[in-house]
Amino acid sequence: MLELIRQIRWQDALDVGIITFLVYRALQIVRGSRAMQMIIGLAVILVAYVSSRALGLFTLNWILDNFLGSIILVIIVIFQSDIRRALTQVGTTPLFTGGERMVQRREDILEEIVQAAMSLAEKRIGGLIVIQREVGLNEYMEIGTRLDARVSRELVESVFSPHSPIHDGALVVQKGRVTAVRCLLPLSTNPNLRKTWGTRHRAALGVTEETDCVAIIISEQEGTVALVIGGNVTDNIDGAGLRLALQDLIKG
Repeated sequence: MLELIRQIRWQDALDVGIITFLVYRALQIVRGSRAMQMIIGLAVILVAYVSSRALGLFTLNWILDNFLGSIILVIIVIFQSDIRRALTQVGTTPLFTGGERMVQRREDILEEIVQAAMSLAEKRIGGLIVIQREVGLNEYMEIGTRLDARVSRELVESVFSPHSPIHDGALVVQKGRVTAVRCLLPLSTNPNLRKTWGTRHRAALGVTEETDCVAIIISEQEGTVALVIGGNVTDNIDGAGLRLALQDLIKG
């Protein structure tokens, strides 16, 4: 063992260090996103391939062998948006973050969101707030306006003010911070939606159908607030109901 350690060159240590750092950065980028779910799916396929060969399941092994034979092309097609996002972050994200940001308590963040939603509804100002949970929302923020701001009632209200240049689209909350505004979300293609529901409802339904996020819609026509989770809409929810629902859905 000692002899083996002596044979290790400094270049080998540098090589391992670089690979470790690159893998760490890649995991940071895909963590909490749909890409991570796809990686898990590919890992399951790989395990099935190895198992089919060991158990002599020739037909399954042949199918998986042909699929894995073009795995590089499959990865590029599936992860094209994530690869593009990762490349754009190279050189723009500091290697090590300096300083600590002031962290709000979960209860304070949710209270600010509830108060902002109720205030906007009372003033009949429309808005769409999306709160990330486990699945990342970075792909929907690419053509939005990036922020990194403390969640506050005043900020949310100012974003959705009709005179604000960034009032269109959705406001996204990630990890207790307002990270983007004016974000375009995928519209639901469900043919059974109410005729009175407009773009905000379709966008809220679309993003909650594709991810596990929570969406809050403020209707300017009706002056009401709706909560959307998993493609299901709870209409005309009051402040107390919204607060309780968010406390149950958004964990620590």
